[in-house]
Amino acid sequence: MKAFYLTDAGRIRDHNEDSVTILKNLNNEYLMIVADGMGGHRAGEVASSLAVAHLGKRFTETASVGSKLDAVNWLKDNINEINKAIIDYTKDYPETTGMGTTLVVAVLTKDYLIFGNIGDSVGYVVKNNKLHKVTKEHTLVNLLVSTGELTEEEAKNHPKRNVLMKALGAAEVCELDIFDVDTDVDGIMLCSDGLTNMLTVEQIERVLNDEELNIEQKVVKLIRKSNARGGTDNITIAYLVNESEDTL
Repeated sequence: MKAFYLTDAGRIRDHNEDSVTILKNLNNEYLMIVADGMGGHRAGEVASSLAVAHLGKRFTETASVGSKLDAVNWLKDNINEINKAIIDYTKDYPETTGMGTTLVVAVLTKDYLIFGNIGDSVGYVVKNNKLHKVTKEHTLVNLLVSTGELTEEEAKNHPKRNVLMKALGAAEVCELDIFDVDTDVDGIMLCSDGLTNMLTVEQIERVLNDEELNIEQKVVKLIRKSNARGGTDNITIAYLVNESEDTL
């Protein structure tokens, strides 16, 4: 496997509230995380880094996440711990009240691939040169689309398209959506909405399918293209491909 991740503040924000990592444990299992923080006084940066650091530390301390059910329970338990830690932090530092973070995560072993999601960061798999969205964003417009009050097309440019219905730190109870995916994929990509709000799926695919670029160059090019189209938010990408799939 080859892995690369990168985060960029974008062209408008004066600091970066996203956090990201890709880790491998002693059993050659992979954990990918992207978190997009929110809140004033740089509190979003605290929330996202807290989430990534906590989950990453637990993963590297674990020889194996075990069976698929073990991994799901491991994720859910750690998400509850992170949620409590963020809420406790805001109690200790009242100026950070209202801080929170999205979280999208993927766990890949030789036997299974699972995604977890809270908020509007996105998880994809790559197969046969196509991006396939796995996760579902917890946004107001997605809720309105699901109830038939908005069409998919109307949702794309809706003024409240970035309003979240769920985030870590936003409530005492925060449930993680879990997605079980076939391991027969060419790659996995997690990203913050700073990428997906700037580039279409087709535009992202064109970069990923560029055979002249290696994995690092592809990620860098996606961030540059997002900035060229406005870079209105922090942009973060975590990308993992099969060793033989350096060019997808």
